[in-house]
Amino acid sequence: MELETKVLSQQIQEALYNNNKTLGTAESCTGGGIAEAIVAVPGASQYFKGGIVSYTNEIKEKLLGVSHEVLEEQTAVCEEVAMEMVKGACDALGVDYAISATGVAGPTGGTPEIPTGTIWLGYGSKDDVRTFCLTEDYGRGVNLNIAVKKALNLFIEYLNEQEKQ
Repeated sequence: MELETKVLSQQIQEALYNNNKTLGTAESCTGGGIAEAIVAVPGASQYFKGGIVSYTNEIKEKLLGVSHEVLEEQTAVCEEVAMEMVKGACDALGVDYAISATGVAGPTGGTPEIPTGTIWLGYGSKDDVRTFCLTEDYGRGVNLNIAVKKALNLFIEYLNEQEKQ
């Protein structure tokens, strides 16, 4: 794991461990990459309860409670699905916080409406979900790497904001 990602994971560890909070992930296009980055830090088992890789709509619905109607009307690559994945992970995993990712990493699968490189990230608690959309296509590997790092960064910013409240 590269240094930057490890530093981000260590910051998450410090924030969650010190506050007795727990974290889970719900990932589609990143295929467990966010969870992998989080557990690369020794001691992650103290705050990371698990992750759900929901690569298909069926699993998003069954395990995360994502709305069938939303998936049908908006596709899996939308802000609402990223938000529902966070809420569903909080419920399914019994965690305080969750991070989600759903998108089109490439090289194929994009459409004019949802081009390759579109990745929605969700993060926060069941009652306070935030989102961010990546829209640039740098190729599958780079897209996924950027998504993992951005998700970790956004979650750290969120935790820092929570700490100040």
